[in-house]
Amino acid sequence: MARDNKKFGGKREKPEFDQKLLDLARVTRVVKGGRRFRFRATLVIGNKKNKVGVGVGKGADVSDAIRKAFDDAKKNLVTIKMEKNTIAHDVNYKSRSAKIILKPASEGKGIIAGGAVRAVVEFAGIKDIVSKSLGTSNKLSVARATVEALASFNQARSRKNRLGATE
Repeated sequence: MARDNKKFGGKREKPEFDQKLLDLARVTRVVKGGRRFRFRATLVIGNKKNKVGVGVGKGADVSDAIRKAFDDAKKNLVTIKMEKNTIAHDVNYKSRSAKIILKPASEGKGIIAGGAVRAVVEFAGIKDIVSKSLGTSNKLSVARATVEALASFNQARSRKNRLGATE
């Protein structure tokens, strides 16, 4: 008997979001009987077409923590405004202890960023950008600050709109 390919794993659907595991930490809790181990996963997801999110999940095993982090990242998705393959203007953003500097780059320059910032801008679909991360080196804080900085483009209003609102 031949199996039907549609039922038994013929072609798999391409997932809606790409994901990258930024950090996986073993967290220990000391109790009366000894130590209890859990895992904390930090995950970045995006569709490379201006949607990106960062999530954190904790679980008894790694796969459980990653699944929870993916669900959390889906809840925290933001849409990024882009001009061509870069951002519209410079951004200096501070969130908690992380300071992020993002600058637009000329076409073909590529992504000049490190670690967590690189992962976030890649999954957002930005092709040309220059960045610097100052302050903390905590991947979760840097990733969240980068997402907030990119989301701040959506909240910015043009000078014309601001002047029109005051008159």
